[in-house]
Amino acid sequence: MSSCNNSIPQPLIFVLAGIPGLESSHVWFSVPFFLVFVVAVIGNATILCIIRVEKSLHEPMFLLLAMLSVVDLSLVSVTVPRMLGIFWMNAKEISFNACLTQMFFIPSFYVMESGVLLAMAFDRFVAIWHPLRYTTVLGNSLLVKMALAVLARAVAVLTPAPILVKRLESFQTHIIAYSYCAYMAVVQIACGDLSDHIVYGLMVIVASVGFDLFFIILSYGLILHAVFRIPSWEARGKAFSTCGSHLCVIALFYSPVIFSVLAQVLGYRMAPHLQIIIDNLYFLVPPMINPLIYGARTKQMREWVLRIFHCEGD
Repeated sequence: MSSCNNSIPQPLIFVLAGIPGLESSHVWFSVPFFLVFVVAVIGNATILCIIRVEKSLHEPMFLLLAMLSVVDLSLVSVTVPRMLGIFWMNAKEISFNACLTQMFFIPSFYVMESGVLLAMAFDRFVAIWHPLRYTTVLGNSLLVKMALAVLARAVAVLTPAPILVKRLESFQTHIIAYSYCAYMAVVQIACGDLSDHIVYGLMVIVASVGFDLFFIILSYGLILHAVFRIPSWEARGKAFSTCGSHLCVIALFYSPVIFSVLAQVLGYRMAPHLQIIIDNLYFLVPPMINPLIYGARTKQMREWVLRIFHCEGD
């Protein structure tokens, strides 16, 4: 229960604080944020162009990678420009409706990315357990169904967020101690009984990240079981190498979430600015690192990137 002695009605404008306590360092924070944005856009756009041009890459693994790049581009596009506006131009004001829109789209793309990673885990499972039926099982129709399922789940899970916040009538302040309109950050400054909002926030985590991570771990458990049944060590190494890039991306994507959850379970309270920085890593680091990992570890991608640089060099 959040009680307010001096509450204010639902404001027309919210103020995003950026990174509270580190306002004097906002310009310095903008440098890595801008670099992340540039690398993420160039890297993911390059992957999409390569997959579109190279017909031999029109197979399930690379089509799922293209899907991941589209989500990554969308994620950085709805987060970084607004943050840079706060850091560079002190553009902290955001309308209530724009805040609701941001509250829906930012976590939606994050949930979509988690869903695509689950689909990619299923792709690796089929490739190792049923290699001869790989292209048959993962046909274009199934890929389209998986993409629609990922999109539908994100919409279904995140649509209640702006609706619930719209129903909040009074607030303690109009200042949001975050660099974007996060659902729980807005709920925490509201007045009244917030138990339903807290339960909903937990349900979103369980129904998206928790669900996906469970089945990803299950998929890789079955993959390990299949790999260790292969008698040849060389064949085992080749099987593991096909999963290497995906495992790196999974570790990078889920580790900040696991760290935050474990910190709360163990009762460790982080400084507010540190919590906000970690939360920003959810949305910024994976879109930048994903194309670098796949570009470095995937032979076809590596050859295309080297070909591009060779042509530019000539």
